[in-house]
Amino acid sequence: MMPFLPSQFVQLMHFTARRELNRLTIVSPRRFITIFPKIIGKVIKAPAYLGGAMAATGSYIAYKVEQTTNYTMDKFGQFQDFSNNMKDKLNDWLPDMTSVQQNSGNNGANEGGPNSDGSIPSAVVLGSLGDDEQAVGTTDDDDDDDIEKEDNTQEEMLNLTKQMIEIRSILNKVDSASAHLTLPSIVVIGSQSSGKSSVLESIVGKEFLPKGSNMVTRRPIELTLVNTPNSKEITADFPTQRQYNIKDFKEVKRLLMELNMAVPSSEAVSEEPIQLTIKSSRVPDLSLVDLPGYIQIEAADQPIELKSKIQQLCEKYLNEPNIILAISAADVDLANSSALRAAKAADPRGLRTIGVITKLDLVSPEAARGILNNNRYPLKMGYVGVITKSPSNFRSEHSVGLFDKSRNNDGTTPLGGIFGKKGASSAESTGQSNSELGLQQIQSYEFEKQYFRENKKTFTNCQVSTKQLREKLIKILEVSMSDALEPTSAVIQQELDDTSYLFKVEFNDRQLTPKSYLLNNIDILKLSIKEFQEKFTRNELKSILKADLDQRVLDILASRYWKDENLPELSTQLNNENEMMYWHKKLELASSSLTKIGIGRLSTVLVTSSILKELQNILDETQLKNHDLIKDLVNNTAVNVLNAKYYSTADQVENCIKPFKYEIDLEDRDWDLARTHSIRLIKEELSQCKQQYDTIKNSVGSKKLNRVMTYLENNGSSEKETLGMSKILLERGSEAVFLDKRTQVLEFRLKMLKNKCTKKSDKDRCPEVFLNAVNEKLTSTAVLFLNVELLSDFFYNFPIELDKKLGVLTDEQVEMFAKEDPKIARHIELQKRKELLELALQKIDSILVFKRSYKQVGKK
Repeated sequence: MMPFLPSQFVQLMHFTARRELNRLTIVSPRRFITIFPKIIGKVIKAPAYLGGAMAATGSYIAYKVEQTTNYTMDKFGQFQDFSNNMKDKLNDWLPDMTSVQQNSGNNGANEGGPNSDGSIPSAVVLGSLGDDEQAVGTTDDDDDDDIEKEDNTQEEMLNLTKQMIEIRSILNKVDSASAHLTLPSIVVIGSQSSGKSSVLESIVGKEFLPKGSNMVTRRPIELTLVNTPNSKEITADFPTQRQYNIKDFKEVKRLLMELNMAVPSSEAVSEEPIQLTIKSSRVPDLSLVDLPGYIQIEAADQPIELKSKIQQLCEKYLNEPNIILAISAADVDLANSSALRAAKAADPRGLRTIGVITKLDLVSPEAARGILNNNRYPLKMGYVGVITKSPSNFRSEHSVGLFDKSRNNDGTTPLGGIFGKKGASSAESTGQSNSELGLQQIQSYEFEKQYFRENKKTFTNCQVSTKQLREKLIKILEVSMSDALEPTSAVIQQELDDTSYLFKVEFNDRQLTPKSYLLNNIDILKLSIKEFQEKFTRNELKSILKADLDQRVLDILASRYWKDENLPELSTQLNNENEMMYWHKKLELASSSLTKIGIGRLSTVLVTSSILKELQNILDETQLKNHDLIKDLVNNTAVNVLNAKYYSTADQVENCIKPFKYEIDLEDRDWDLARTHSIRLIKEELSQCKQQYDTIKNSVGSKKLNRVMTYLENNGSSEKETLGMSKILLERGSEAVFLDKRTQVLEFRLKMLKNKCTKKSDKDRCPEVFLNAVNEKLTSTAVLFLNVELLSDFFYNFPIELDKKLGVLTDEQVEMFAKEDPKIARHIELQKRKELLELALQKIDSILVFKRSYKQVGKK
């Protein structure tokens, strides 16, 4: 056997140390703390392992071993310095170890070094857990293996609380009929002067709760804390108010104040909760409910039943499976604690209640210890003592910051060390200085820490400090939620079966979402518009425009030709040149009145109005008729698309008909078509006149109407009333006289058109035919450009612009649109309920599978 040379031993020691150091770089900081003793143990025991082999090589080798052992101890000192440096670098997320290491150093010969047997004092390891944890009864005799096992558990179960809070949020979205479907929350109760708000703010690490003398907490605040490891900011969300990512906590405080003050003074409290979610890498995963504080007596401006209202509201939240956080002040006898009284009523055995004693500095340490170890009002989860406010005369020995080691480059100190790694304040991650967080909050923490350090012996085996409270809440909520998973899973499964059955019976398992419902209706609308486009041809467009211009032709004829004095001239052959010139000029003026009425804008308005009217008819034939939001959006989109081309189209049409304002050439074919149309038009007008006359005659009576008409024809416009005729009767009679004369004129002109207006040379004697010919020219020209400039553009761009408008709708708007229809609302709500239950059950099952596999591994 080759002798083991000292140089080889030294190389092996170097290799062993380097290997263990390399392992440190791939483990988490907390894991480093737990395995640190084992690493040192392996390094220290290495000489012992090699001693037997070296003994065989003789005294020379033994001599060299002694030298090598001394060298190893030197290397160990260097390694300890390296570990201390690494601890300083990790100080941002680890609690302060300085004071604990100093304390542990007093118990051994070598401060912070190995014991006489070569092992590492457990106080060094425990020092990494912080002063506060030792203050609650942690001893130096704790087994390293136990600590390592606990850390492993925490690493394995790291995300379970977050997942269970997510499940709770999912269940809260299920409708109110399933109020029993929930996982535990921590319900915070206490009197108005117990320090309840300060405790919550110390847990969060932010001042955000409204405070005041006039009962500012009037609604439950359901506070969800979400740990977001990759986030560098602390943000707040108000889901119900649809306000998200609020970074200014003064704004959070203002919103909470507004929401609470919205409750009228006459009601004082409301059961409608305020949902608030705070996300940060420095908050723990917790679900808390802040309730209005108990009062002893109502103020003069408060309703008489306020006290009972608060009790009823709190009782609703104190039921199982919620955890009760009963807050009482140390300077008030627990026998008079409203929180403990309410907790005992809801939890007689004290199995779900945690007692929190605030203001411990207001009583002597011995009295405070007696309160925390209370046997008269025992609670299974015990009592935790905290100090959330420092005395007004307290000044920190540091001008800024909590730990000199963790100061920022600008001289400020992040608050990350206050609460340790899991759930510390967000100051470090956001880069906020102490001044931004509030000097009072920092001083309160420093005072609490200093107070418990100075009275460490008094509070042995007691649970004290905000940090301990936070960690206790994390563990208790995790265990409570974990225990509630299996029974909750069974209830969810039953609810899911019932919901699935209803969904199949009522809607045949047909999937429907607000967005799919909207898109389906929009597709139907687009299809209807496509059909409208196919029907809205040039002929349809021409008929719309010509119908309006026909009425204008009739108006011109009525005002210029269809009068009693004009009938004789139009009925005879006009041989006199002056008479012919008169009627020629009259016709030119009539034609000019038609061509200069603004055909461009008139025709554009007619077409756009027709499109919008038809669009409204299409909407009324679809399910969108019950949805004002989408109807308005569709109409506004159509108006915007049409307006984009309105002025250019009107100008184009006006420019195209401009020649007809000066000269109009007619062919024989144009004259014949116009004559045929004029005859039909006069017949329709004549028919309407007779129909209106018969309506008046039937309503008044034939004899009475003849008597009134005779009276009016004989007396003209005289206001003298005879034969008992009323004003209304005279008005109806005047209308009948007009219709009778118009009928005579139309019959005469119809006869004229049929018998004499056969040639275009008769245009001066037949203005009806000529004006209709002009009308036809104007209409045909205008339609050509309307179709190209306006209609084609509308039918192409309208669907595109509509999709753009729909794309900017929020999910809330789409859901609100769909739920305007009661049947659709029922469909969506039932389907959403089914999906939420399925999601919650899936998440619960995955956690339960993980728990079972974890237990099996633990047994092995």
